[in-house]
Amino acid sequence: MALQARSPVLIALYDQHDRLCFANDAFRAAYNLAPDDFPTWSDLMRRNYACGKGTVVKTDDIEAWIAATVHRRGKVPFRALETDLHDGRWLWMTETVDATGCMLCIAVDITSIRAEERELRQDRDFAVRASQVDELTSVPNRRYTMDRLNDFIVNCTGNPDMWGCVAIIDIDYFKAINDRYGHQRGDEVLLDFARQMQGIVRRSDCFGRIGGEEFMLILPDTTVSESHLILDRVLDKVRTARPLSNIPEFYYTCSVGLAEYRDGDTVNDIYARADEALYLAKREGRDRVKRYTLAGSDPECRPDQTS
Repeated sequence: MALQARSPVLIALYDQHDRLCFANDAFRAAYNLAPDDFPTWSDLMRRNYACGKGTVVKTDDIEAWIAATVHRRGKVPFRALETDLHDGRWLWMTETVDATGCMLCIAVDITSIRAEERELRQDRDFAVRASQVDELTSVPNRRYTMDRLNDFIVNCTGNPDMWGCVAIIDIDYFKAINDRYGHQRGDEVLLDFARQMQGIVRRSDCFGRIGGEEFMLILPDTTVSESHLILDRVLDKVRTARPLSNIPEFYYTCSVGLAEYRDGDTVNDIYARADEALYLAKREGRDRVKRYTLAGSDPECRPDQTS
């Protein structure tokens, strides 16, 4: 640990809740951190943006940038990226995530690489990000989310130690909201829903917009009962949200279809079951979670009596 603390390489470790639990001297100097300071990654970015330290974040809306980044952060076991600091340095950073959701970040100074080459790499990274993010809500888009669903299925296939659930979430009466209040207000509702999810989605989860007013939440290593608790929190947060400041009485709700992984599932299998459960939630009155269940060999989607 003493060698790591004195290393010129930036080293940081985040726990499964994305709170800093170790950082060496080089990392703390770069990100303006006191020796006893252990913020969450979001707070670290927010504070550095405010004082012009740490990573250069090119945005006029730091909260939207954090929301977009946190939903993709730590979703794959390893990734490498380049970033520039306000002190003029250019870093090559790797992020390694273990099975518990802890993340090890290591960054090396590559400032000596020619500026033209760095700019080309930065343009490439921007293009990759743009291909993964929904333009309106800044959460992962359908393509990225379906790729993560495929990864989830691959990890579970033939592995009895892997399990989890998939939820499809739909904003209730969204067409009526658009028709009554206009598409701009409808967009504000979608943005609000993405913000409500920010404090609920865990590092191991994946949350993205898969089309219109429909979103998907992938919950690896999560039982049905645990998934219900998480999704009940979603319903509670949404019910109390008031996204339209000029219409304080306005509120909205959402409906959720939940399906658990079954041995031999394909992406289409689990997606279809979650979608069928969502249909049942809508049919039974909306603003609720419904789980796809089987009764014997009957493939019909039946009500989950506990939901």
